[in-house]
This record gives sequence, structure tokens and C-alpha cells, in this order.
Amino acid sequence: MKKIGLTLLTAFVGGAMALGAYKVIENKYSDNLSFEDKQKVYFTSNPSAPVVSSTGALDFTEAAAAVTPAVVYIRTTYSSQGSSSSQDQLQQMFGDMFGQRMRPQGPQMASGSGVIISNDGYIVTNNHVVEKADKITVATNDHRTFEAKVIGTDPNTDLALIKISATDLPIVKLGNSDDARVGEWVLAVGNPFNLTSTVTAGIISAKGRNIGIIGSEDNQDESNPFGRTRNQQAAPKLNKAIESFIQTDAAINPGNSGGALVNTKGELIGINAAIASHTGSYEGYGFAIPVNLAKKVLNDIKKYGAVKRGYVGVSFTELNPDVAQKLGVNQTTGLYVNELVDGGGAQAAGLQKGDIIEKVEGVQVYESSDLQEHVGRLQPGDKINLTVLRDGKEKAFAVTLKADATPPANRTAAVSKSAEELFNKMGASFQPLTQAQKAKYHVNSGVLVTQVREGRVFDSFGIPVGSIITSINKSPINSVADIDKVITNLRNGNLVISGYYPDGTNFNNMFQVQ
Repeated sequence: MKKIGLTLLTAFVGGAMALGAYKVIENKYSDNLSFEDKQKVYFTSNPSAPVVSSTGALDFTEAAAAVTPAVVYIRTTYSSQGSSSSQDQLQQMFGDMFGQRMRPQGPQMASGSGVIISNDGYIVTNNHVVEKADKITVATNDHRTFEAKVIGTDPNTDLALIKISATDLPIVKLGNSDDARVGEWVLAVGNPFNLTSTVTAGIISAKGRNIGIIGSEDNQDESNPFGRTRNQQAAPKLNKAIESFIQTDAAINPGNSGGALVNTKGELIGINAAIASHTGSYEGYGFAIPVNLAKKVLNDIKKYGAVKRGYVGVSFTELNPDVAQKLGVNQTTGLYVNELVDGGGAQAAGLQKGDIIEKVEGVQVYESSDLQEHVGRLQPGDKINLTVLRDGKEKAFAVTLKADATPPANRTAAVSKSAEELFNKMGASFQPLTQAQKAKYHVNSGVLVTQVREGRVFDSFGIPVGSIITSINKSPINSVADIDKVITNLRNGNLVISGYYPDGTNFNNMFQVQ
């Protein structure tokens, strides 16, 4: 027994000496090794699980077959009056990459794509696809056509929810964009150049891209392939645009906007929104809005008529070595707090100007999108945990998000006698009143105006967000369905809208339908 113990001890000591000698020799001669030999030594000493290809047998047929029936072709019409100079500038600036211009004179037409997400007719698309449209026509994959109405839009994420009157429609399964990985195969499905039901394949090139394209049409730069100048260091203000795009090299072209970006399982992970191009056509990179952000926006629009968004209440600058040097800070990553919004959640939680936001819910922050997308999924009143660097030390803050005091600005349009187009012409979104609200305002019926879109009936009548519509043509209004019923049965062409302004004064406005 003693001999066995002595043998084991001798072996152990011998092995340790050999290993020690190996390490000495390794350290001494490692500088003379080639990079390839160095890696061999490293991976021999530090074994890890081999990387297994995730592609498997490349076959996109099942995913394409599952998704294509639920991707629709959207055609929008703009009257010469409704097509404003800003609309023309946008289309020139982007080379029509947000939808194809089809007729240069008279009533203008454009096209885009949409994705059916509910079998009773709800369709997600981009805000810029339907913005200022006088008429919205949807063509399904089985060649049926419908007129659509805008349920609501969110310019801050470039998303819109529209609806057609149909049932038993095919839908695309909502996926989880958080699970999407760089290098993963994806399909882009849409209607580029009027070529309906087109499928292209590529990979996810990057995630969390902030390209400065939403809400910055005033910052034009012809050398910028995105059409707008990215300006992270502008004068401090609360930036409401939310950009955290999935970047892909799947071919996306004019008319693809609002279409589907899906994984190989046929699950929707993004809504195609933009391309990087100097010509307006595909040059290698496209960008899609993550579906996890879209879910929150679309659910809010359907439920409330508008997006209920909470804000941290800070303006910030993304840090990098150059910015850090200018600001005189040592930290080169994170978000430098320029200013706090008075009465905002950040101020209430104790954040200060000059703080550096390092982490959101424990996840490292490198770009503004790391914070914006996370906040964009939450509601006012929700809490978000931020890790902040102050005076060289980390501090944790639980920030309660507060609602924005400014009502969301929205733009859409329509001119027609059809119910869908008349609904669009009204240019508003609505939320049913609760019994408590009816009691508060002493009304028996009513819906709350949650959005007013520029240039439409409600805007021209001066009916602001927060107003209450009690009746249309003397018919009590308690829901969007009641509005549909009234305008569908419009007889004399007059639309009489009655209700109360936010200050409690009543109104009774008449509009002549043309």
C-alpha cells in the first residue's frame, strides 16, 4: 500500500515539475512562435467546445411558404394637395426607397409592404408607407384587394397599424428578436419594384443599429447614404426617436418597406424599414425594426389608439474616445448625461448631469439604442434599473418612467366616400371611455381622442388630443365600431361631430364629405 502511495506521489511531483518546466519554456519562447502556433498552444491548454455550424442543410422553402401568404402589397394614393413639399422632399431624399413613386403628375401613388399579424385583418407596416396617404389599398397574396384604414401610427419607431375588413386571413408568427443572432440566416419578404411576393435571403449583419434616420428630416446631407445626418451631439433635447435596427444583407429594395424579416423557422423578427444606399436601391445593407419593440407599439395602438411611452428624462451623448476627450472624462463607453428633464424620472431618482449610464438592467451600454429599445418596450410607471458611473464609482438607480407631456404628433390622410377612407380622413385615433371617465365627465357615451393627425378633419376643426367624442350624426359613440357604423351609413354627406374639448367646453362641428 505504501509503495502505491509513494508511486502516486512521485508521479504527481514529476507531472508538476514537467508542467512547470513547460510553462517556463512556453513563456520564454512564445514570442518566437507564429500566431498559428500560439493559437495551437492556447487552445491545447484551454480546451473549449467546438463551434458547430448553425446552417445545417440550407433550405428556405418551408419558411418562405409559411410567410409569403401573409405579406401584403400596399398601394397608397396622394392628392396633389395632400402630397406636401415635405413628402416630396422625403421621396427625393431617399430615392423613393420608402415606396415607389408610380406616377409623376396628378394624383401621386406609392407602394410598400405590410405583414398580417391577426387573422381579422390587422396589418403592421411602416409609418412612412402610409403617412399622408389619401387612400390605402391592400392586395393580398391571393389577389384580393381591400381598402384599409389607419388604426394608429408611431413616427418615433416608424411603425403603423392598419386594418382591412376580412376574416380567416393567413398570419405570420411573431418571433423573438432578442434571440436573433449575428450571422443567422434570415429572409426578407416584400414587394420591391411592384414585384409582389418576393423573397430574398441573407444574414443578420448586426443588431442595435442607430442610423439617425427617424425624425431627422431637417438634417439632410447628400453624402449620407441613409438620407439624414446622424447628430448625436446636437443641442441637448429629449430625443423621442427609437432606433435599434436589425441590420441585414438580405436584398431590400423600394417597395420592401413594411415587409417581413423572418428567421428560417418562418418567425417574424423584424419589419423592414430602410436601406443604406446612395442610389435608392439595394447596395448591400438593409435595416429592420425588431419585432419585440414592434409588439409593444402595436398592442398599445390597438388598445389605446396611441403608444403609451415612458421616458427616463435625460438627454445624452454616446461616448467614444474622441467625445470622451472633448468632455474631459476617462470613460470611453456609455451614455454621458448632458441634461435632465425637469420633473422627469431620472431627476426624481437622483441622476445628475455628468453621470455616465453604463448598464441597463445589468447589461452593458455601448450605444443609445441599448437604452432606447429597452425603454421603448416599457410603459409609464414601469421601473428600469440603471447603473451609473459618478466620480469613478458605480451607483445603482431605479428610475420610474414618466409619461411624455407632449401628445404624439401624427400624420396621415384620405379623401373618399368609402368608410375606410373617411375614417382615415378624420385623422384621429380613439380609446373607449371607462365608466369612471363617463361619470367624471357626466356623459352617457363617448370615446377619448388619443391621436390627431396633421391636415385631417380633427386637426382642421381644432379637436385636440384629450377631447371626448360623444356622438356623430346624433348617434352615440362608444367605440371605433360605432364610428365605423355611422360613417358606413352616411346618407346626406354631412358629418356632425359632437363632444367636449379637454377643458370641458362642448363643440358641435359639421363637415361636408366630398
